[in-house]
Amino acid sequence: MSSHVSQVRTLYKKIFLLHRTLPLHLKALGDQYVKEEFRRHKHVSPAEAKLFMKEWENYAAVLWEQAKSSLHNPETKGMQYGASLSEEKLDLLNAEQIGQLHELMQEATKPKRQFEVAEDSGQKT
Repeated sequence: MSSHVSQVRTLYKKIFLLHRTLPLHLKALGDQYVKEEFRRHKHVSPAEAKLFMKEWENYAAVLWEQAKSSLHNPETKGMQYGASLSEEKLDLLNAEQIGQLHELMQEATKPKRQFEVAEDSGQKT
């Protein structure tokens, strides 16, 4: 197995481990997004792969710091995850990527869904 493939798999697994520290709704959203992005970038050019890996490594580093912070301060309510994108990074995105980023932001900022318990209308007596 090539060194690159090994590095990709290691990073992929690391991200999923870090997602375990997220609230359940963010974990589910993040896991699905990571799977899609890694699958989508499976056969990109070496230059694109290098940039892709760099950005996901940065993501993992930020998430690691935020996870450590939340573990050391469990009383912190309303913990914010992630980081803002710089204008320089936003300028590098194409229209499809900006649309995808917007959809992801909308999903991530939805109010947490609570489990709903429906009453059984067919009561047995």
